[in-house]
Amino acid sequence: MKAISLQQTTAETSRQTSHPTFREASRFWLKLGFISFGGPTGQIAIMQTELVEKKRWISQSRFLHALNYCMLLPGPEAQQLAIYIGWLLHKTWGGIVAGSLFVIPSIFVLWMLSYVYAAFGNIPWIAAVFYGLKPAVTAIVMAAVIRIGRKALRNEVMWALATLAFIAIYFFKVPFPMIVLSAGLIGFLGGLFWKNKFQVLSSDGGELETSVISDEQESPPHTRPNWARAIRVIAVCVALWIAPTLIAGIAKGWQSTLFNEGLFFSKAAVVTFGGAYAVLPYVAQQALFHYGWLKPGQMMDGLGLAETTPGPLIMVVQFVGFMGAWQHPEGLPPLLAATLGALLTTWATFTPCFLWIFLGGPHIEKLRGNVKLATALSAITAAIVGVVLNLAVWFGLRVFFPHPGSIDWFAVAICAVAFVGMLRWKWDIIPVVLGSGLLGLIYQFTLAH
Repeated sequence: MKAISLQQTTAETSRQTSHPTFREASRFWLKLGFISFGGPTGQIAIMQTELVEKKRWISQSRFLHALNYCMLLPGPEAQQLAIYIGWLLHKTWGGIVAGSLFVIPSIFVLWMLSYVYAAFGNIPWIAAVFYGLKPAVTAIVMAAVIRIGRKALRNEVMWALATLAFIAIYFFKVPFPMIVLSAGLIGFLGGLFWKNKFQVLSSDGGELETSVISDEQESPPHTRPNWARAIRVIAVCVALWIAPTLIAGIAKGWQSTLFNEGLFFSKAAVVTFGGAYAVLPYVAQQALFHYGWLKPGQMMDGLGLAETTPGPLIMVVQFVGFMGAWQHPEGLPPLLAATLGALLTTWATFTPCFLWIFLGGPHIEKLRGNVKLATALSAITAAIVGVVLNLAVWFGLRVFFPHPGSIDWFAVAICAVAFVGMLRWKWDIIPVVLGSGLLGLIYQFTLAH
């Protein structure tokens, strides 16, 4: 019996750590596109659970190495992390598929919701489903705090960094990039004078050494820096990035809504440091007061739709593009103009992410194993735990206390059950999300009747 058990264990480990086929990976990226609720922190939590802990396609330290690079880039870091891991697994096409499938489901979902909003106003049953989703997303983020914290907070110094990061972002509203850069500097200096306290993201040993992309494994050949390849990447990505905007300008004029949307969001894509919340005030100001694409109140409605659909929160720009062209069709049928505006805006926003990863990724892989970089990344990861905790608290306060002096006990119960289920019984995220949405729908319509 012991021999049979050993064979089963070996077979299970082999199955867990076999390199995924391109089709298998593509199926996962598509699934991720449909369940990636909760903004970047929730999406990173899902990838942490699925890719590091369950599938073991990438080890914890390799995952955090990639994440910390993506955190420093403009644009949606969760999508960039998906591109990075897809690129590690299956070269350039792996990155393209991972990054594309990460946003394509949300493109269709948000297009549909934007059309319903523009044509008919808010729909009660959609709001009811999203009411059930919000506590589930809160639970996903809370579970991420626990999981990442277990790996990153190995000593009192890391705990102190996480605490300081939480205090800085929650109480003093310190911009996220400033927290990351400060933590990196502290980690770099700490590695010089107190290495044993700062070099904590080394191999996790036994359990995760069997990852497909493990700590000890050398970076694949396709990830090595190559200047000829870098020039090709820049030429192809930049050409693809600007081509739709130029076509819109040629077809509809250089002062048209479509051209201005493509141009504005292409510029915004390179300055969106600090996540969606950092850039939204700028987008809202320009869309409302400079271009007149939106009417007062519509930006908040769009943010609500984007927060409750899968995909990056910055997808709200698609709503802006849709409504701007819907309300200024300039000779086109409103739905056609709005669809073109939504697609053009989304393309201009997300295409640069592929450029940042394919261009910078090889150099980041080359730096892997650098002791000074490792101590800086350890400190950044500890700070990220504090930032994730901030988001969990932010979600919790708004979900559990929707009105001053009142507690939503239904939301508290859904969040508690989902949180315990995911941590203790390893519930999969898909049934948690689907079940919570269904319970929200049933609960709201039961109250209404």
